[in-house]
Amino acid sequence: MPWPTTNDDELFSIIDAEVERQNRTVQLIASENFASPAVLRATGSVLTNKYSEGYPGKRYYGGNEVIDRVEDLARERVTALFGADHANVQPHSGANANMAVYLAVLNPGDRVLGMRLDQGGHLTHGSPVNASGILFDFASYGVTPSDERIDFDQVRDLAKQHQPKIIVAGATAYPRIIDPAPFREIADEVGALFMFDAAHIAGLIAAGVHPNPVPYADIVTFTTHKTLRGPRGGCILSTAEHAEKIDKAVFPGLQGGPLDHVVAAKAVAFHEAADPSFADYGQAVVANAAALAEGLAGHGLRLVSGGTDNHLVLVDLRSLDEDLSGKKARLALDRAGISLNENTVPDDPRPPYITSGLRIGAPAVTTQGMGPEQMGTIADLIHRTLVGRDDEAEIAAVRAEVHALCSEFEPYPDLAR
Repeated sequence: MPWPTTNDDELFSIIDAEVERQNRTVQLIASENFASPAVLRATGSVLTNKYSEGYPGKRYYGGNEVIDRVEDLARERVTALFGADHANVQPHSGANANMAVYLAVLNPGDRVLGMRLDQGGHLTHGSPVNASGILFDFASYGVTPSDERIDFDQVRDLAKQHQPKIIVAGATAYPRIIDPAPFREIADEVGALFMFDAAHIAGLIAAGVHPNPVPYADIVTFTTHKTLRGPRGGCILSTAEHAEKIDKAVFPGLQGGPLDHVVAAKAVAFHEAADPSFADYGQAVVANAAALAEGLAGHGLRLVSGGTDNHLVLVDLRSLDEDLSGKKARLALDRAGISLNENTVPDDPRPPYITSGLRIGAPAVTTQGMGPEQMGTIADLIHRTLVGRDDEAEIAAVRAEVHALCSEFEPYPDLAR
């Protein structure tokens, strides 16, 4: 039976528009990156057609001899990359990876200690509107008022008070290195498991520019996009002790069949991250974030914690204008061709859908080949947009400069029409 011969010009013209947007605007969303052509090729491969509930050698469908090789390769590569005992590469997302861990080692109502959402944590670290906070009893630690870094005295006090079964480290909006050693020490003091959510910094860990939590943590979760520069998806690393429980929690506990084309693309990303050039990439991401922070601070914008050690910068907009919310700033920057997101800052008086801050990331622009010089230019363009947000002529002028800058660093020139 032949496929339809008519072209879906309507849909593919929309995809073309997205290629144009990615090529011609500045991508500063800290949780985004540009995947390589090899990752895109695997994601769009015929592996899309296969269904493979179960695990290599233990499937509920036939015809999986090739798929088994793909998944085994992905597991072998990622365990070697991070030095882990075991890997599950099937989670569809980082959120699914985290939930699978909770299902594996907790019962509903069990106590967990995680980072506060409004101080850098993630929804899956116990937000009351997320399944993690609905099903489990979370207590939350934060950052110190003085330097806006993780308050380990508070982590220890809360751990002793609540006696959690798991202590969760990791963040979605924290611009500093997260040292796994103090978390391990505190977990041991109270008899808790230690889980490290490395969603944002997995690529920095693989590049050797951030400490590896695997030797310290019982379980490590992460996403395969962001700084790791792979496809959209999640992964779980664990000690051998927890391997079987985690595998059962992913399937059949949480998901059905894995997305085999995405598992293949994860294998590609792990291969790319093991290449020596990836260390240079990780160092460049950190250097670019620092240059971006310096440029923004030079315009008088207050940076949460005073700067950055990783791939992102958090800006408190109240230092520029008390009336400027993160949402207003993001919308203005969108019009100027600069993509980022509003974000809460510690003790933010505004709700999370409005916020007083911006989260600004360097992974994607670094993949494009931009360096510290371009980061200074981008900081200037951001400041000009924020100051001139009500001046459409200024917004148009910034957008033209953004277009000119990005035309020198197109991530996908061969995909443009």
